[in-house]
Amino acid sequence: MNNIRVRFAPSPTGALHIGGVRTALYNYLLAKKYNGTFILRIEDTDQTRYVDGAEDYIIEALRWCGLIPAEGPGFGGDYGPYRQSDRKEIYEHHASLLIDNGKAYYAFDTPEELNARRELEKEKGNHSFKYDAVTRKEMRNSLSLPADEVSQLLAQKAPYTIRLNVPSNELIRIQDMVRGEVVFQSNELDDKVLLKTDGMPTYHLANIVDDHLMKISHVIRGEEWLPSTAHHVLLYRAFGWEESMPAFAHLPLILKPNGKGKLSKRDGLKLGIPVFPLSWEGDTPEESFPGFREFGFDAGAVVNFMAFLGWNPGTEQEIFSLDELAEAFTVEKIGKAGARFDFDKAQWYNQQYIMATDDRKLAEQVRPWIEGQGYQPSDDYLTTFCHLMKERVTLFSDFWETGYYFFAPVKEYDTKTIRKRWKLEQKDHFIGLAADLQALKDYTPEAVKQCVEAFMEKHELKFGEVLPILRIATSGTTKGPSIFDIMALLGKAEVHQRLTQAFDLFDTFVKEQ
Repeated sequence: MNNIRVRFAPSPTGALHIGGVRTALYNYLLAKKYNGTFILRIEDTDQTRYVDGAEDYIIEALRWCGLIPAEGPGFGGDYGPYRQSDRKEIYEHHASLLIDNGKAYYAFDTPEELNARRELEKEKGNHSFKYDAVTRKEMRNSLSLPADEVSQLLAQKAPYTIRLNVPSNELIRIQDMVRGEVVFQSNELDDKVLLKTDGMPTYHLANIVDDHLMKISHVIRGEEWLPSTAHHVLLYRAFGWEESMPAFAHLPLILKPNGKGKLSKRDGLKLGIPVFPLSWEGDTPEESFPGFREFGFDAGAVVNFMAFLGWNPGTEQEIFSLDELAEAFTVEKIGKAGARFDFDKAQWYNQQYIMATDDRKLAEQVRPWIEGQGYQPSDDYLTTFCHLMKERVTLFSDFWETGYYFFAPVKEYDTKTIRKRWKLEQKDHFIGLAADLQALKDYTPEAVKQCVEAFMEKHELKFGEVLPILRIATSGTTKGPSIFDIMALLGKAEVHQRLTQAFDLFDTFVKEQ
């Protein structure tokens, strides 16, 4: 495929849901695969829903995921402006073209008149009022009113909207790249508003005009937009642009973790999991959401996870870099069925990425989590720490939560195990071991191990009688990396202080039984 130009066109109405990021990802992958262009367009025509900071959030989320637009606000490009609010005159001009060729019309109905008509339909037992080829004859518009009255209303600058003149009795066929042929009957469609009374376009007009002028070759978007595609095809026909109409691909829904229903932004709060790329601080707790980044995820793992929410390469391979995803990606391998948001699988991906990351690079990623707790270890110390912990964690946050004792004093001890293992009469022996360890010249894991083994042999003790004691004394728990690696990294002075302090506490724990 040549001259691939795709766009991600979010509305800045709040945090960017993970479903939106997946849409951006699939667009990006198609463009990257064929050396095309990935465009960011901000669809902000609905100013009543505009949220300060949302556009910056969108851009930061794309950057974090590595989905860098080639064109868009702040990225440059020859087809701008890339914010729809800056393109008002363009839309007004194109709406006028539709008026001139009879494909659209002026509608002078006031909000009160429209509401009255809706209420009348309810009284008749109709669930909703549809402004279409049948009902438009009974409304106040340039198709139903005398020409002189229309001219007078326009001269008086009476408020109006511009509506699409949907033809009757036509079949609208769409060859969707994911769903195959989709057919709509025009009699089922309403005459969509294209230009609002404030002169701003609706999504339908702005979307089609921008896609055409920006030479978009493929429209990849969520399945919720499939019903609107019929109107969009009619608009392409109305403008005479049908031959340059982009290919459409409507993505499957992302479902709740239980597979029942569409994943919503509230599901994250209910389940205590992220469904947004980055955290979002709203005006209330109910409007504030955790993000994958702040939860402790690697961006590459999140992208890998998202790619498989609806797409599959058809092979056994599951771990892909962004470049590998682009090489393997095809729209035809996107499924029609909804994709379950399996958070356990997301964590599995993150675990795989952490284990595969070079220790020094991993230390750079983990450093903010440690410094956030007030500690600033050296690069070498943190690199060794990451090496010891990387196969024992799932998230970046786990490095601190399960390995805090590498940086801070032990907070609590496994008293249950100590009460089983600690014998008061052996305290002097363990104090002697602490002294032997402090006397070591080379405080390496091997030297520490040899010293402990010599101690066990001297006092005829087994590993199970010694190692749990040392583990709990130095880390508070029996879990974690090799005790000899822990002690070597903590260092001679720190270990000696922890051992002597813990042995006194162990006496207390046993006596309290």
